Amino acid sequence: MQQGETIYALSSGAPPAALAIIRISGAQAGRALEALAGVLPLARRASLRTLRHPDTRDMLDQSVVLWFPGPKTATGEDLAELHLHGGRAVVRAVEAALGGLPGLRLAEPGEFTRRAFLNGRMDLAEAEGLSDLLFAETEAQRVAAIRMASGHLSRQVESWRHEVLRLSALVEAELDFSDEDDVGIHATDAVGEGIATLAGAIDAALARPRAERLRDGIRVVLAGPPNSGKSTLLNALVQRDAAIVSDIAGTTRDIIEAPVALGGIPFVLTDTAGLRDDGAEAIEQIGIARARNAMEAADIVLWLGPEGDGPMGAWEIEAQIDRTGVSRETKRAPRHRLSAHTGEGVERLVGDLVETARTLLPSAGETALNARQHHLLGECAAALHQASDQSDLLLRAESLRLARLALDQLLGRTHVEDMLDALFGAFCIGK
Repeated sequence: MQQGETIYALSSGAPPAALAIIRISGAQAGRALEALAGVLPLARRASLRTLRHPDTRDMLDQSVVLWFPGPKTATGEDLAELHLHGGRAVVRAVEAALGGLPGLRLAEPGEFTRRAFLNGRMDLAEAEGLSDLLFAETEAQRVAAIRMASGHLSRQVESWRHEVLRLSALVEAELDFSDEDDVGIHATDAVGEGIATLAGAIDAALARPRAERLRDGIRVVLAGPPNSGKSTLLNALVQRDAAIVSDIAGTTRDIIEAPVALGGIPFVLTDTAGLRDDGAEAIEQIGIARARNAMEAADIVLWLGPEGDGPMGAWEIEAQIDRTGVSRETKRAPRHRLSAHTGEGVERLVGDLVETARTLLPSAGETALNARQHHLLGECAAALHQASDQSDLLLRAESLRLARLALDQLLGRTHVEDMLDALFGAFCIGK
């Protein structure tokens, strides 16, 4: 991958479609547009042009074209867009014509966005937000991703970074004028107060709910002994046959995960092997061990077994209330009584799950940190607390430098190439 090359790709959905948009980015974008359209249109104005093959002059399509001279473009480079009729043959013909031009090649996955990052059109946090937006499936995920992609976190981190620089300057002044008592006392007080305030703000951000639950879903595990109704309840919650239902004990031998959106919130519902101490053969025992691990990692456990036998904090569920004349588990104080077969009580359970999930997710207006961001912000907070405890000015200055370095890494001002490959490689071609 070379930054100086001119790239092109289909940036809209797969044909056939009403329209297909091909983007061209790089130093040869203008020449490529001229080669197909005959003349370079006015900058940033949509123009109707007949596109022709550069060699044969055969007509390819009648298209709306746009020309964006760099660097104030989406990628920070010269950029052209061809808005074609969205048939497969049209797209293939135009791509083939572009591929025959010298200096042009098909873009790799995420390469347009990677160039935007490398050219300073977006920082790493904004790029991560764009990645989340591309994969968003629920309204909550969409809103959070747009906040990240539009720079809410980046602006907050930038303000923290400026404050660290200000504090560092005060420490430098204190070092330079340490022989003047009035300057030293004033600087020491100002730095101490500033570090405490900044560390408090970052600690508050670290304490907020993380992005993983919003991105991956609230993990809800259904647990209990064999034939307690776990698989039937899972199917009722996801409204499809995700798990096999049978009266034979041990039917579910492994964990079964079913992602679902409830109330606009992503969940991952997990059916587990029935928990029992006797009668389980070797493979079922493996499933039981995995079930216990799943319960430990769950955000919410729905316990369908004997009352009080579930893990601490589990929701007591009295299931199968439609079954009469049959031995079933009854409970004195269940959180929910329901029948997955008739649907009685299921809606109330869904409402409870949604309301509880809202307390586990970032609230409206909050920016959620992913694992990488949380780790680096944690490093910044640790360095600030260390700076606050330091009486040696040189050590305090070094701690502030480490705090700033962590913020720089969060925004991608210092980066690791492998991490960038992993992030942008998950994007689609043309993005």
